[in-house]
Amino acid sequence: MAVATTSVAQVCAAARTAAADLAALPTDTKNAALHAIADALIVNTAEILAANAGDLEDGRAAGLTDALIDRLTLTPERIASVAQQTRDVATLPDPVGEVVEGGRLANGIELRRERVPFGVVAVVYEARPNVTIDAAALCIKSGNACVLRGSSSAARTNAVLATIAAGAAASAGVPEGAIGLVAGGGREELAELATQDGVVDLIFPRGGAGLKAALQGVATVPVIYAAAGICHIYVDAAADLTAAHDIVLNAKVQRPGVCNAAETLLVHEDVAPAFLPHVLTALDAAGVELRVDERTRALAPADLAGKLVDATDADWDEEYLALILSVRVVDDADAAIAHINAHGSGHSEAILTADVPTARAFTRRVDAAVVYVNASTRFTDGAEFGKGAEIGISTQKLHARGPIGLRELCTTKYVAWGDGHVRG
Repeated sequence: MAVATTSVAQVCAAARTAAADLAALPTDTKNAALHAIADALIVNTAEILAANAGDLEDGRAAGLTDALIDRLTLTPERIASVAQQTRDVATLPDPVGEVVEGGRLANGIELRRERVPFGVVAVVYEARPNVTIDAAALCIKSGNACVLRGSSSAARTNAVLATIAAGAAASAGVPEGAIGLVAGGGREELAELATQDGVVDLIFPRGGAGLKAALQGVATVPVIYAAAGICHIYVDAAADLTAAHDIVLNAKVQRPGVCNAAETLLVHEDVAPAFLPHVLTALDAAGVELRVDERTRALAPADLAGKLVDATDADWDEEYLALILSVRVVDDADAAIAHINAHGSGHSEAILTADVPTARAFTRRVDAAVVYVNASTRFTDGAEFGKGAEIGISTQKLHARGPIGLRELCTTKYVAWGDGHVRG
């Protein structure tokens, strides 16, 4: 496997060489490689945890936030979950060669549009070492070689995980170089990776606004970007308030440091007096800092008055990734939709309502990769969507939108079968 002492160009060149053979690998070989990776993760759990402990120690010393520490942390349970997701990817249909459409043309030629791998996919990600395995597994199953670049905060963990994955995959017949890791160093290395024209076919960045800006300034290789997760929950006048209470708590509290956690709660003015006192109290008890508008403050219990923070204009555009929630009372569903389209990042948005026409209007008018009716935004995840795992959540509108799984890691080609045909 390519290691930190190998240059970016060498890692990418090795992946390019491997991609040609990987694209033609039988499904059984790819699945065997995924099971080998999953087995190796379990066998080497202690080694992985030891590397992760070093990264966590450095991260705490560097003052990383609790949310980033949570993203960085691996436990035996999380390693087992990553291994299971790798096995889940093995059970999914192989997208390579899948016929998207086809038929016989009027001239007699049989024309099919088939899914094919991109070739070499680079994945640039921050903090979360599980992405090392998720990306490798999805790329192998979709016939792509992958070049991985994690952040320096997870350098030890990523190196161990990539070494384990590459060794296990090679033992099952995946070509050497199919899983490559670059060091996760400075912006010069990122710029070199992002300008590997003709070698790297596509880059998926998985991180914050800083990573996106760094790539936008230099990338000549195509990039599929994921925006921040400024996710909203709108509680409509026709909502089941008991269910809404549970959904709001889940969306904010269950794991606040991830991109599909809710950052803003919007409540219809007709149910705000009944709903807000109870849910604000529950959120406060869960340790959530509440940043509220004037209408919300007026309806809050008196014992919360000293804890509430007046929301600023900037709060409506903030991805907190922490136990902080902005809360606003809105006039109606139209006002909620307008707020979301003005301040959302196009990630995941939810309406809680029993009114079907209102729900349908919300799903049609809200501009986001995923829109929920009566469900938490926390479900925006490749594994939850039946994709086994994900490389990231795309908020773009071209090629792929939402969780990036196997099919999204493929492009298409036309295959035409003739019988001596010439064009007159």
